[in-house]
Amino acid sequence: MNKPMKTIEIKVERTIPAPLDEVFDAWLNPQIPGNPWNAAEKVILDPKVDGLFYWTLKGTSHYGRFTEIERPGRIQHTWMSANTLGLESIVTLTFKKQGEDTLMTLVHSGLPDTDEGRGHEKGWNHFLEILREQFGNGSRKKYRWDEAHKA
Repeated sequence: MNKPMKTIEIKVERTIPAPLDEVFDAWLNPQIPGNPWNAAEKVILDPKVDGLFYWTLKGTSHYGRFTEIERPGRIQHTWMSANTLGLESIVTLTFKKQGEDTLMTLVHSGLPDTDEGRGHEKGWNHFLEILREQFGNGSRKKYRWDEAHKA
């Protein structure tokens, strides 16, 4: 009998200098850099409960289903890719008012305890940092995944 695969959970937080509803909406808008949908080479996104998403980055497909959307405080969806080794993991985002800013917390649970699973921490940090910078100076910068991850 196969032993269940050991899984890990990663947590990434950023304080985004913008109101709660703006940050929440930006996360679900493929036009705004700082979310995975914006970085995609191809994206299908239906951000509602039981809505599906599919996106590709560097030829790797990612897909899942939204399980909770409670504007402006919480988004949860499943997450699968080759890097989850077929496991359906869970991404939970929470948005909390912090003065005039928003504390955004992303928890990705059920990831395989492998290099590929742990690699999600780098990816999520990349996206959240871009999102923070989008609001940080009042301008909308353009970012490219390739430029941030040069070999």
